[in-house]
Amino acid sequence: MPKAASLAAAIKEATGVEADVVVGGRGQFDVVADGELVFSKQKEQRFPEPDEVIGALRSLAVPSA
Repeated sequence: MPKAASLAAAIKEATGVEADVVVGGRGQFDVVADGELVFSKQKEQRFPEPDEVIGALRSLAVPSA
């Protein structure tokens, strides 16, 4: 839980968006924004680095041309 809280704080600092930390089971850790899966610990077999999640969130915010 400390890693998740730290990542939530980094997201807020970088983007101004408040991230919700939802406690789940079995060590699952997913980052979901606007219904889109941004990162899955189960798929990647590791916890994300803050910069990669923040970068993915920023790319979602860029409208498609």
